[in-house]
Amino acid sequence: MKTTGFRTIVLGTPWRNLTYCIIETDEGITGIGEARVLGKTHTVVEYLKDVERHFIGQDPFNIEALYRRMTLLDFGKPGEVVYTGLALVELAYWDIIGKFCNKPVYKLLGGQVNEKIQAYANGWYTVDRTPEEFGSAAQRVLEKGYEAMKFDPFGNGDMELDRKEFYRSLDLIESVASVAGTRAQIMIEMHGRFAPVQAREIAKQIEKYNIGWLEEPVRPGDIAALESVRQHTHLPIATGERLYGASEFREIWGSQNVDILQPDITQSGGIFEAKKIASTAESYSIMIAPHNVGGIVSTMAALHLCLTLRNFKILEHFNDFADLHIKKAGTGYPEV
Repeated sequence: MKTTGFRTIVLGTPWRNLTYCIIETDEGITGIGEARVLGKTHTVVEYLKDVERHFIGQDPFNIEALYRRMTLLDFGKPGEVVYTGLALVELAYWDIIGKFCNKPVYKLLGGQVNEKIQAYANGWYTVDRTPEEFGSAAQRVLEKGYEAMKFDPFGNGDMELDRKEFYRSLDLIESVASVAGTRAQIMIEMHGRFAPVQAREIAKQIEKYNIGWLEEPVRPGDIAALESVRQHTHLPIATGERLYGASEFREIWGSQNVDILQPDITQSGGIFEAKKIASTAESYSIMIAPHNVGGIVSTMAALHLCLTLRNFKILEHFNDFADLHIKKAGTGYPEV
């Protein structure tokens, strides 16, 4: 079987674009890949045109060869654009492989380990930054049946917060925590913005709540800063959504500074590379909670991956609260 052509479609939303890659084969089987891109949509689309020689005319079954061609043969060090483009093609290839074999993809990745996939809510707090509004929004999350939710209470804070914003953010956390109680864990999104001293101060103030994890408390990949936070809190620490390919996780695996890794299959090179990341993390007793802000295709791809992971923890889910028209992009959308 050979790849004969491809085309892209972009589905826009107020804050994210979902890019689809539709790949055709000489067997008449079509595969669809999807990725969320922020600020680089046109770059990724044009990149695929530039590197079509790496996948047109190739066998979709040869995933490892695809990875090698797209990450090594163009000389420059691959980053977000390359790995997102690779993921778009790779997800489409897995779609083709599953259809050709008449098997669900998880059965081709080692088979099912987990009976259920727990999800946590994100995108639910697009409200005024007041304790009352955040508390009401959190209640709506609970009413949908979620047992975990994530949010960023810190506004536009960077490196450190002024005292007014610091206490305002703590009030938002307290409001959500009081609603969640013991019914749901809350994950605190920090978006890699803070200096270690500020991240440590925040962690100390919220340790009394039912916190699932602190996410990206410091700049992505800053192992020394991460260690500084780790030494001053017992709260679980999560990171990894902005690391591309397994090699960028190398220093984290053995550092003992992270409890949960969050590879994004649409930005780390696809399902197979995310599987490698997860398998290596398991050998270091690190749990996996994939970063997932995609639509129907990448969410389904993440579900297939999660079914196969022995160290799976929980999956992120946006589309019950943000950009509801995304659910209309296809049929069979997974429901919580």
